[in-house]
Amino acid sequence: MTKRSATVRHSSTDFYNNSVKEITRQYLSLSFEDVHSHWTHHLQSALKKQNVAILDVGAGAGRDVSYIAKLAAQYSSDTSSQNIYAVEPAIEMMKVGQATTQNQNVHWLQDALPSLDKTTKLEISFDLILLSAVWMHIAPSNRARSMRKLANLLKPGGKIVISLKFGMTKEEQQERSMYDVSVEEIERLAQNLGLIAQLESSTSIDKLNRAGIYWQTVVLRMPDDGTGAFPFIRHVAINDGKSATHKLALLRVLLRIADGHPGAVLRREHFSGGDRVILPLGLVSLYWIHQYKDLIDHHGLFQTPNKSAKMGFMKKGGWCELGERTSSDFRVGNLFMGEEAVALCKTLSTCAQNIRDMPSRYITLPYSDARVFEVASKRVKPVRRLFLDLDTLTQWGEFSLPESTWLALSRYACWIEPVIVSEWVRTMATYSGNRQYAAFDKRAYLNQALNWLEPIRTTTEVRNRFDALKSKQAMQCVWSAKALKHKYDIDHSMPFSRWPNNDLWNLVPSDQKVNNEKRDRLPTERKLIEAKERMLDWWKMAWLDDVSIKDNVALKQRFFAEANIALPGLPRHNLSVDDLFEALLLQRGRLREMQQLREW
Repeated sequence: MTKRSATVRHSSTDFYNNSVKEITRQYLSLSFEDVHSHWTHHLQSALKKQNVAILDVGAGAGRDVSYIAKLAAQYSSDTSSQNIYAVEPAIEMMKVGQATTQNQNVHWLQDALPSLDKTTKLEISFDLILLSAVWMHIAPSNRARSMRKLANLLKPGGKIVISLKFGMTKEEQQERSMYDVSVEEIERLAQNLGLIAQLESSTSIDKLNRAGIYWQTVVLRMPDDGTGAFPFIRHVAINDGKSATHKLALLRVLLRIADGHPGAVLRREHFSGGDRVILPLGLVSLYWIHQYKDLIDHHGLFQTPNKSAKMGFMKKGGWCELGERTSSDFRVGNLFMGEEAVALCKTLSTCAQNIRDMPSRYITLPYSDARVFEVASKRVKPVRRLFLDLDTLTQWGEFSLPESTWLALSRYACWIEPVIVSEWVRTMATYSGNRQYAAFDKRAYLNQALNWLEPIRTTTEVRNRFDALKSKQAMQCVWSAKALKHKYDIDHSMPFSRWPNNDLWNLVPSDQKVNNEKRDRLPTERKLIEAKERMLDWWKMAWLDDVSIKDNVALKQRFFAEANIALPGLPRHNLSVDDLFEALLLQRGRLREMQQLREW
């Protein structure tokens, strides 16, 4: 019956590592149905959903997650529509679990509550999370944080199933690092997070027939995002006081980073008020420039009630020296040289200061002076060569926001952005400098000006590279392995129309007929895996291995800089194409879940 601790407590983890044979024998002597029959209807309802995601925290020897994977296969033979993850902190137990679930659709992570760092970096939300015989291992001081973390990982309508162990002796608690538990505590923690608690079993006897031991199961349900983050974002966008468009600009910048750059998270930190996500301040500043550049310089739209269209971050020697640049130039992977590099350095610094002193200072929790966003800025000496990657953008300092806000921005971007844009249009229309657009029939121009300018959907650079390679060797379609001679397309592996990304890693050669069949659909996981070797070969020959290419080092640097920030779970210094491909599979799953894209 007993499963592994999901907390980072060495005595508990060591106990299970050292007792792996005995614990495994006990654990596998019972079936899933023996232990969990009273709540399996929740599992079955979850498995009926499209793109289901299930997480077993403290999965031990893999009995439960193996059953879940087998049951999932009965509901759908398409495993690419099922994300089943198992978390286990004790490495020896995890090895047993991996053997138990060999050849099944189960992904294992060595991870632990209360932080669940590796799981959180997946940027996946779950329909059902199971904690069987885990909660008693979590120290009472870590339980509020653990519950917040689990709630943050739930989809709207998702459920957490927690089995509670009672009747432990003091000796067992000491030996296995266990603590007393109660249904009342679970209900209180759940209520604080907006979760609905339901007791699924009053008491059940221990299936291993241990004297004095009995169990209860509690199911927690998420009615919405459950963190208060979504209504808070909406409050700032619509109801919060605005003397300028700064607050809206900051929300939109963060939304764009959360939606398009899951790899931008430097780390997550625990604070008494909840976990926080740390981003490079330079990236926030870069996107600040991106959204204001054309809005002010090209469209001439006022962003404050003042008599000048200029704002505090538009300084001589900085912003004013970048007049030839457009919004889409300010993106990760681009290189600035000479006086432009110096000017951009100065502009990033003034924008960082503006973000720190204006919107971050004045966006507070409702009915409180507590700031939601924190900025720790650093002085940066201007340089004459500025390559925009995570390392560079971290030099300006760090930007911190609540993890619940980050997740809401990531999950609900397609709903939140129209609210922000609509309020931004309404706000600009009230400024005297924009009076010609005040009438409702004139506001279409304001909406158009707020279009987020992506890099031009061009494949010219990649097509030129393909043609150069084709003149020297045989080339093939990444998707079908067909030989490519005269007619071919350069395809966005993740559809540009639904996730605008023109990075080198996302552009692959394709047979025209195959590309027309794919169109704007998302490749299935199976198709991606089948194409893996051809995709990796293309990346290597086109961008990474050919020393004859001029500026090969800079091109390789750009390739990984773009990938490491756009894809989830990659370290910022990653240089592995295999790890990049695994992150691509994760991003495919995120897009499928969040945007419900049609699959190819």
